[in-house]
Amino acid sequence: MTWSVLIVDDEPLAREGLRLLLAADPEIGEMREAKNGCEAVAALRTTRPDLVLLDVQMPEMDGFAVVREIGADHMPAVVFVTAYDQYALRAFEINALDYLLKPVTRERFAQALARAKNRLAAQPAPADGTSRQILSLLETLAAPRRALKRLAVRTAGKTVFVDVADVEWIEAAENYVKLHLGRTSHLLLVPLGTLEESLDPEVFLRVHRSIIVNVGRITELEPALHGEYAITLASGARLRSGRTYHEKLKALAANPF
Repeated sequence: MTWSVLIVDDEPLAREGLRLLLAADPEIGEMREAKNGCEAVAALRTTRPDLVLLDVQMPEMDGFAVVREIGADHMPAVVFVTAYDQYALRAFEINALDYLLKPVTRERFAQALARAKNRLAAQPAPADGTSRQILSLLETLAAPRRALKRLAVRTAGKTVFVDVADVEWIEAAENYVKLHLGRTSHLLLVPLGTLEESLDPEVFLRVHRSIIVNVGRITELEPALHGEYAITLASGARLRSGRTYHEKLKALAANPF
């Protein structure tokens, strides 16, 4: 059995790159392209591809608008393709949806395509669970962002207020987190994951299971062994990323054009 694919991206080179990666798989049959959201909607209404590789950031009608226009219940299997956008990435992860981060690597593409083909083989028609995941994604993205602006920290019998923008990096310490502000630090009684949900994802990035950094304070990224990065911050602090965060840091190191 072969699968048909619709590639949706406003960048010709991006479409060509995805087409080349797809062509290497013998189970991929017909491939069509759409260079904007309007063309994608038209193609989805007149043809029925098994899989859509859907760019998120497109002018006029982006990938999410395409999904809203077609309706989550009527979408084929979909893998979202996105440039670095921490808020969108978190939304994909919360709702357990596949995405590819630009620039797309061969390894990550192979993993996403294998998962998509497994879903297609198990359920030829779009599963209710996938539809609910896509609907949940749209609700997550539509929800207002309420990022913390400052934190109240107890120290020496008094409460000190810390502007979140001044926090350079955050370190997990059991049920506490340590807020690093240059040469000073404060302990806060909250799990790292709970605090992360209240931070602005455009400003703070998880780079290790126990570390979140303020991306505006990163001055250098240096590739290290096993897909890790050495991270230098404005204060001179040096951190090491976890290997599972390689793709996010690689995207951060690339210009968005």
